[in-house]
Amino acid sequence: MVKALFLNCSLKSSSEESNTEGLMKEVINHFEKENVVSEIVRIADYHIAFGVSEDEGPGDEWPVIFEKIKQADILILGTPIWLGEKSSVAKMVMERLDGGSGLTNEKGQSIYYNKAGGVVITGNEDGAKNAASSILYGLSHIGFTIPPNVDTYWVGEAGPGPSYIEAEGWKNDFTMDHAKMMAYNLTHFARLLKEQPIPAEGNVVEQE
Repeated sequence: MVKALFLNCSLKSSSEESNTEGLMKEVINHFEKENVVSEIVRIADYHIAFGVSEDEGPGDEWPVIFEKIKQADILILGTPIWLGEKSSVAKMVMERLDGGSGLTNEKGQSIYYNKAGGVVITGNEDGAKNAASSILYGLSHIGFTIPPNVDTYWVGEAGPGPSYIEAEGWKNDFTMDHAKMMAYNLTHFARLLKEQPIPAEGNVVEQE
């Protein structure tokens, strides 16, 4: 069984509607056809401490999320665009992910090896490719495998305007095509990595 974990880095808690989550659900629709089990975690629902470790001590709820990450075969970060950038929440999540990158699997590789990563982005102005490139590079750098075409995004016309849900962004062929490609490519690579994990030779994490 392949497990996909979506981290929604919206600034809003689950009490409010999330455009980013709306687009995530389009990817999940395709995952379901491939029997991939998906879970969405709204980061703003948790108290996440600032830091660069897997556990920042009392009151930090990141370890709860980190355990889900360790169990997942696919990790997808979702973020809105603010001032042309990924959200501050997404930045914090990347820092916390980096904080756990020194942990290793049973072969001595980064704990993120043999996991596939992708990104979902929504906004109503430019910045999608900038945010995607930042997140995907970061995931790759700490050990995730990044297949081709694993970003999907929706942005409206330049300047302020309706967001994904209000604008019925699911009617955009480009966005929906990429949501489909993303789901199938991530599924393929996740299954491949489960069946043929990356060999440990040459990529064991050096412990300090």
